[in-house]
Amino acid sequence: MLKKIGIVGCGWLGQPLATLLSQDFAVECFVRNKIEENSSFWQNDIIIVAINTKDNYLVALRNIAKLTNPASNIILMSSTSVYKEFNNEINESVEIKGLSLQKEAEDLMSSLRDNLLILRLGGLMGDDRVAGKWKSISAFEDGKVNYIHKDDVINITKIMIEKNIIKGIYNLVAPIHPLRSKVHEKNSKDFGFEFGSFSGMTNRVVSSQKLIKELDYNFLYPNPLEFWSK
Repeated sequence: MLKKIGIVGCGWLGQPLATLLSQDFAVECFVRNKIEENSSFWQNDIIIVAINTKDNYLVALRNIAKLTNPASNIILMSSTSVYKEFNNEINESVEIKGLSLQKEAEDLMSSLRDNLLILRLGGLMGDDRVAGKWKSISAFEDGKVNYIHKDDVINITKIMIEKNIIKGIYNLVAPIHPLRSKVHEKNSKDFGFEFGSFSGMTNRVVSSQKLIKELDYNFLYPNPLEFWSK
């Protein structure tokens, strides 16, 4: 039977995700405030939550969990910002003690739903999102980047749906981690914007080895230095 998928958040990530998934599944995609409580949308086999953390984020998540059919699966697009307390190499098994809105969101959804798949996305890049180009500051702390290309997020999500992975936590981060200064420097030359200044160093590296091993996944864009080269 054809799986039915609903996407809450039809924006920069949600819209192209819906386009790809529509090739093999029945897909509905809405911005979060445009779905009525009594809509059949909430009866879809899978609900993908791809909304930003603004505008009463936790309230929105609680409503989504409440409205979604108890038999349905939920995929929460989370963020590697949950690891902000760390300054070393980390994976999904690390114990997070620091408070953050994104961790609150994960804990909330985990308390409300059993069939919950949490995807912790690295810094989302690709297309018009060029690292170093859109910024309100010119001085940065250097360190290895934990980025992921939008196309990999979309591709990985599709594979997980096809493999019927309905629970767990996965880091979605490109496996190569160049320095932020190197990425900005290359992009400043390629796109013609001013190269900022860098000082200090962070050592946080978010591992995606769990994902790579379990899905036998080869990243479309493994190196952030080449995200905008194709």
